[in-house]
Amino acid sequence: MSIEEKIITGAGELFKKYGIRSVSMDDIARHLSISKKTIYQYYKDKDEIVSLSLKKHLEYEKQEYDQIFNNTSNAIEELVKVSKCMRQDFKDMKPSLIFDMQKYHPNAWKVWLSFKNEYIKNQVMENLKRGMAEGYFREDLNPDILARLRVELVQLAFDEDVFPADQYNLRDLQLQFFNHFVHGIVTEKGRKLYQKHIDSEISNQHK
Repeated sequence: MSIEEKIITGAGELFKKYGIRSVSMDDIARHLSISKKTIYQYYKDKDEIVSLSLKKHLEYEKQEYDQIFNNTSNAIEELVKVSKCMRQDFKDMKPSLIFDMQKYHPNAWKVWLSFKNEYIKNQVMENLKRGMAEGYFREDLNPDILARLRVELVQLAFDEDVFPADQYNLRDLQLQFFNHFVHGIVTEKGRKLYQKHIDSEISNQHK
């Protein structure tokens, strides 16, 4: 890994754990055991590092999700695997991350909005259409409306005005939102298969 990649990766780890605003260039330098001067040899400011670390993280997420979308036998299995992947992604993530981007790093915020409103929304929409065709999701659904609702729910969990970080765990919030969403779209056939996957996952955790 090059020094440029190490800086972006190391900064991303700190942003995820502590939020963006509370992490300084000095913190990044200390975390990587390099001088701040070295960082400035490669990047002009923190804003550039924030944008690039976010792009790197989202590219990794996209690879993870694409792997799921291309290797599942039905829409329910896809949902379950995406849920598991999301729980891992949100583990130890600082809720203020989204707010910090929106308020202090407009370039990174545009990157996030594009990922959310294009890639995630489109994948949710395709999953909904697939599930409807397979008979696992209700046939009266509007995929476009529900896909938009789903991506906004993901972002809502980061809003500390609604869900203060000292009272709510981000991963638990996302799981609650996800389960609520799933049970609102499945047919009885879909509900049974979804529960079968969940029971199997719980059983594997206890082995």
